[in-house]
Amino acid sequence: MPDASRAPLERASGRLEVRNVSKSFVVNGAPVEALRDMSLDVAAGEFVVLLGPSGCGKSTLLRLIAGLDRDFRGTISQDGEAIAGTSLERGIVFQEPRLFPWATVAQNIALGLKNAPLSERAKRESIAAHISLVGLDGFAEAYPHQLSGGMAQRVAIARGLVNRPRLLLLDEPFGALDALTRARLQLELQRIWAHEKVTMILVTHDVDEAVLLGDRVLVLAPRPGRISHVFKVGAARPRARSDDDLIRIRNELLRALGDDEAGAGSEAAVPGNPA
Repeated sequence: MPDASRAPLERASGRLEVRNVSKSFVVNGAPVEALRDMSLDVAAGEFVVLLGPSGCGKSTLLRLIAGLDRDFRGTISQDGEAIAGTSLERGIVFQEPRLFPWATVAQNIALGLKNAPLSERAKRESIAAHISLVGLDGFAEAYPHQLSGGMAQRVAIARGLVNRPRLLLLDEPFGALDALTRARLQLELQRIWAHEKVTMILVTHDVDEAVLLGDRVLVLAPRPGRISHVFKVGAARPRARSDDDLIRIRNELLRALGDDEAGAGSEAAVPGNPA
């Protein structure tokens, strides 16, 4: 049986650079500016959180980084190479698990290895290891209808990680879960990130989630989306929600979000650098 507690494989990097990215949509014949002149750096192995209200461009930016949308101005590169489309180097987890109902847990996770240059034996071992990593031992042959919402999202996280991407993108992965399940999975994600050492970018509008998980929290101002504040979260890991440092940063973030909503958000912070 593969040991999911083994030391993670060494990753070449996972560094991300976003430079002067702007994105607009056409709605009812009129242009809508979703992002304006967005720039940020994410270091290899860093956990960065994009925080802001609905409609501030968080998910739009994540789609551009994933390579799902190439219609934008500016440049996005990973490890010095321009992102020109989707890649095995980047995994993504959405708010809904998006599991195939006719496929088992193992088969759904295997989809993440569809184009991987691995032997069938290596794929089986990787699938088993990632089932264990997300705490689903004994459920490899279960179907989605037999899983709780939290378990289904664990499968989605395993599918995003199974190909061992350098960068994992998480688009409000716990947004549809009840509060207790969400809290448990936040702690699980913290553990998985510490084990895998993969660069992670999380989109959320939950301030507590942002502070608990992120090395840095980037606050996006409302449309057009742009970085208005950058907060460095220096609290030691593993973190507890009751840590004094987390409570302090949480309160600062809430004030920053309130300033942005009032139209007085500060844009003095340099994107990509701690404020």
